[in-house]
Amino acid sequence: MPGGSLLNSGGMGDYGGGGGLTFPVVVTCLMAASGGLIFGYDIGISDIAIFPRSNEPEGPEEDAKDEALVPSSNRTTAHASKDVYCIYNDQALTAFTSSLYAFGMVGTLVASRVTRRVGRQAIMLIGGSMFLVGALINAAAANIAMLIIGRMLLGLGLGFSGQATPVYLAEMAPPRWRGGFISGFPLFISVGYLIANLINYGTSRIPLWGWRLSLGLAALPAAVMVAGAAFIPDTPSSLVMRGKHDLARAALQRVRGKGVDVDAEFRDILAAAEHDRRNDDGAFRRILRREYRPYLVMAVAFPVFLNLTGVAVTAFFSPILFRTVGFESEAALMGAVILGLMNIGGILGSGFAMDRYGRRLLFMIGGALMFACQVAMASIVGSQLGHGSKMAKGYAVTVLVLTCAFSASFSWSWGALYWAIPGEIYPVEVRSAGQGVAVALNLGLNFVQAQCFLAMLCCFKYGTFLFYACWLVVMTAFAVAFVPETKGVPLESMGHVFARHWYWGRFVKDQKFGDVST
Repeated sequence: MPGGSLLNSGGMGDYGGGGGLTFPVVVTCLMAASGGLIFGYDIGISDIAIFPRSNEPEGPEEDAKDEALVPSSNRTTAHASKDVYCIYNDQALTAFTSSLYAFGMVGTLVASRVTRRVGRQAIMLIGGSMFLVGALINAAAANIAMLIIGRMLLGLGLGFSGQATPVYLAEMAPPRWRGGFISGFPLFISVGYLIANLINYGTSRIPLWGWRLSLGLAALPAAVMVAGAAFIPDTPSSLVMRGKHDLARAALQRVRGKGVDVDAEFRDILAAAEHDRRNDDGAFRRILRREYRPYLVMAVAFPVFLNLTGVAVTAFFSPILFRTVGFESEAALMGAVILGLMNIGGILGSGFAMDRYGRRLLFMIGGALMFACQVAMASIVGSQLGHGSKMAKGYAVTVLVLTCAFSASFSWSWGALYWAIPGEIYPVEVRSAGQGVAVALNLGLNFVQAQCFLAMLCCFKYGTFLFYACWLVVMTAFAVAFVPETKGVPLESMGHVFARHWYWGRFVKDQKFGDVST
């Protein structure tokens, strides 16, 4: 990227500038990060679509219409295979969950096209509003068509907010604490997931209309996001890209603090925007060029590897997994609540650690722990869970403990860094495209995972865990070898890090840095 005044003032080893930790920047970033609530809530609440509620009655004839809409697996599992790995393998049950991610992918691609014109703050506001309307439609659904329309709006809302929020946080946060602020987004995802599972636990005891309450309460986190987005300013980079230089400088001064000299940082933002205007041939076409190869690779690799961690086991289907290994309904739902608490603990730890110890260490620790958990679960499940049998309670509790450890390790590493690193590495001229590709691909793969995991569990059985364990080795090696350390680097100087990387330097230095080794 052009610029580098911040970097030149302190050298590559001392990234100064960016102002202090001010009250306005904390409030602004927290309100923006609250958009993660809708992500987490929908992931958790989707369990209501596939998780059987043991107290769901047959229903009198006058309740038949409402009962037909209940997204429960009770009506199908009675005829399911006796194989405990396959008892919930019904694609009709997962369609309700997975359809949201298909529409989320569409929403992300649309948002990445229009965010340049309307700004990041407006995209978050639009996304939250669509999710709010979708939640209300789902709660009031009188037929399947209304449920589908509601899911479409929910997906579009997720796509819009997921595209804009991490980039907003990266552009607003001071470089020294950027990792922690971006971690606010996955932290709110974990909080939303925990809240959703607590609600699932409560509404599982309400016959017929409990599912409406679960789906309808998604309007609350959406309302929080809409209120937050309505009262925060747009980012300086986004305002400069739209020619609003005075507003951009005022926004930068506000979040960096009164009396802080923002001239150097603002000059870098202006230089990056000017470079973008000189090369105005479309961000999506531009990111395909050779000089942007590192950013395209990261935009593809991060969502692919995120989905190959095996997080689908714990995020989408944890109650199903716990039922499979022998827990009863309420115990399985409570297990999902415990997972939510572990997610929050992992994200909090990551937020404190990544800006102190760097990103690469988190990848290594998280990858090693997740690998160990997956191998251990494969060993226990493979040896203790047979055709038509349930696992002994002691082993089932061990699986729960391992799943919790896996969940915390994921949150500590890929769960937090997936949002932090892609949100901060892209040059401004391809930032919307890079983030759009990453989030759209992630949502598309979420769709595939939600559609295929139950069938995969039925087919591979305990080998499913070994499949993910093998990929954990690959992705940890990739992170160590190819993901440069970005701790404390200002956004406008991020290109220098790639230019000095042992591999990516052959691409980035051809663009505009030349030989930076001297």
